[in-house]
Amino acid sequence: MGAAANELVEVVMAGGVGTRFWPLSTPERPKQFHALVGERSLLQLAVDRLAGLVPPERTLVLTQRAFVPLVRQHLPLVPAANVIGEPARRDTAAAVCLGALLARRRYGDPVMLTVTADHLIAPVEAFHRTVRSAARAARAASALYTFGIPPTSPATGYGYLELGERIGVDDGVEHYRLARFHEKPDPVTARTYLMAGAYLWNSGMFVWTCSTILAELARHLPGHLEALEPAVAVDGTGAWETGLAAAFEPLPRISVDYAIMERASDVRCVRSDFDWSDVGGWVALGEHLPADSFGNRRHARLHVLDAEGNLVFAEDPDETVALVGVRDLVVVRAGRRTLVAHRDRAEEVKALVEGLLEEDGDPNPRAPR
Repeated sequence: MGAAANELVEVVMAGGVGTRFWPLSTPERPKQFHALVGERSLLQLAVDRLAGLVPPERTLVLTQRAFVPLVRQHLPLVPAANVIGEPARRDTAAAVCLGALLARRRYGDPVMLTVTADHLIAPVEAFHRTVRSAARAARAASALYTFGIPPTSPATGYGYLELGERIGVDDGVEHYRLARFHEKPDPVTARTYLMAGAYLWNSGMFVWTCSTILAELARHLPGHLEALEPAVAVDGTGAWETGLAAAFEPLPRISVDYAIMERASDVRCVRSDFDWSDVGGWVALGEHLPADSFGNRRHARLHVLDAEGNLVFAEDPDETVALVGVRDLVVVRAGRRTLVAHRDRAEEVKALVEGLLEEDGDPNPRAPR
């Protein structure tokens, strides 16, 4: 696979709270720890799909401190010291900076593949080929690479990547310079992007060498490095936990896309011809669940009478749910909690859950990752 792929380190960002998947996803056990499709959790799938490319001892998982025991339970082959509990939620720039510093300290200057714990990707072979190609190029060119997904619809829930010059094809994978990032568009703009053919969905996955991303952090976000380098210097010692907590406290909340990727001088993209979904909510998940002849998607024992286009998910797939005379509903059962929403308003679950958390006294209900 080449030297670059042999030296890969996987950094999995697994600190999200998954509010759009309430009532299954809760602050104590968010969506990455649930098996939404099949029998493996989304977190397990994120590590499973890199088997053969990245061994467990070169996998780092960054999560919230409270989730460390859950991560270790789900990923028993990943060394316990490779599960890093972030003491505060400071968004993806902090996670990337910490991951790059730890990878450099532990492994030298590896190629770093950054993924999130809540994607669905298939087939694995196509994903591996794309990762290998991006890893080789990231090492050779000292460039920042992102994975762009060819859009299949005018989606408004994703950011978009505007492609610039095509700079080559490697093992069937097309490489482009990236012209610019675009925020989540309105429906009219999304249709324009789809028709233009020069825009890809922003997957939120990246490849770079540690030295390259750390140089960009020094240029565009030096405060993160100044705070985190002293903490990483005591990695593996008794001062690690307190040092990391002190380092995270003053960090501003900012995403790596905004802080680095939109400002760096050499950002490139691989066109990723594999199936990808960030499984952003219940309606998106429905595309991955079996359907009956009336278009009802299900993860339960479903019985219907004059019911069409519904999505039903029960935490226990042996639970029976019956629908009569209803259409286009989302019905979810988990524990002692039930959600019933119209498909067109399912994205509003996030706002509903934020209100519930505030009522329950959550001290930081609206904080980003």
